[in-house]
Amino acid sequence: MRNEVLPDLIIPINLDKFDFRCFQKELEQVIEGVFITDEYWYPVIKGVPCFLKGMLRPNFTWFQEKYNLAKLAESSISEFESEQLLTNTTFSDKWNKFRNYGLEQTHQEFLYGWYCKKFGVSTTEDLVRFYRQFQTVLEIGPGSGFNTKFIAETLADNNEAKVFALDVSDAAFTTFENTKHLTNCHVVQADLMSMPFADCSFDFIIADGVLHHTPDTKKALFAVYKKLKPNGQMFFYVYKQMGAARQFCDRYIREHFTHLEPDECYKACEGLTELGRELSHLNAKITLEKDIPVLGIPAGTHDVQRLFYYNFVKCFWNDAFDFETNNMVNFDWYHPHNAWQHTETEVAGWLQELGVNDYKFNDANPNGISVLLTKPSL
Repeated sequence: MRNEVLPDLIIPINLDKFDFRCFQKELEQVIEGVFITDEYWYPVIKGVPCFLKGMLRPNFTWFQEKYNLAKLAESSISEFESEQLLTNTTFSDKWNKFRNYGLEQTHQEFLYGWYCKKFGVSTTEDLVRFYRQFQTVLEIGPGSGFNTKFIAETLADNNEAKVFALDVSDAAFTTFENTKHLTNCHVVQADLMSMPFADCSFDFIIADGVLHHTPDTKKALFAVYKKLKPNGQMFFYVYKQMGAARQFCDRYIREHFTHLEPDECYKACEGLTELGRELSHLNAKITLEKDIPVLGIPAGTHDVQRLFYYNFVKCFWNDAFDFETNNMVNFDWYHPHNAWQHTETEVAGWLQELGVNDYKFNDANPNGISVLLTKPSL
């Protein structure tokens, strides 16, 4: 954490009234420190300020004793926190294992090509031009931090630009390690329902594949939207409600997989990953002359692997990734405690409640809903 980020932070419990102490510094980064308010304290651990509370807050007894800090009273536990903690287990494990996801050259053609589709632009150069119009950016759920890094590098020539990444899981530490060399990039660990930023703080917010992993997708969207400036833009991607066969298989598999320990679930997913690989390597296509509305399968020519993947079972495979990374993508679908699916009509209703009229659904893939919106001016 760099000292220049302090003016941008609002401690959730006590607004802007806090004392900051630095205990350990490396170059320009605070590695260990603490924010102290009248009633609470929040540590900086391994370069990342942690603003988690309640059940989501890790055990910081060692930190308290090391720096002679006051013992904190136990706070009440909300149902939201209790559910979110289960999902955190999945993503902390995932991003501790896959620290280089998206940072390797072999990943980037696929990933940034997909971002282009999600944002409705044609090329990576267009994506760069899109990011360059913003000065304050927040990415929620950065994972390994590969996209946060890309945005910060894109805005490096703008001395006023700041890029923030926020994650409730250990992904915050992975993102920090992958971006700490970038002076315009800052990482915090916090719950998106209680972010340490003032409302209307950011020109652009991205929440790619995050909101549906919270206990309530709609509440999460509304909480994030508050942090967007008037006339600012926001992108979010949520899972799309799939056809009947896929819904049945997903529900059945998740009933068996979500209670497993992460390592057990990775192992359990290997058969699905192998199925995806072998179907993909068939390189076979079939043509259906008629729609199958009851299963949500349209007429047309289908790659066999994609037909299985979109309509029957998550068996992701991409030759740009090794087996373990492909398997992680399938794990990501079946292990998280919360993984809600939604319809475009449902999402459009949320946007209407927010008073958003300027938005676009970009058809990136059949599994998800990609939304790019502009917040109305005051």
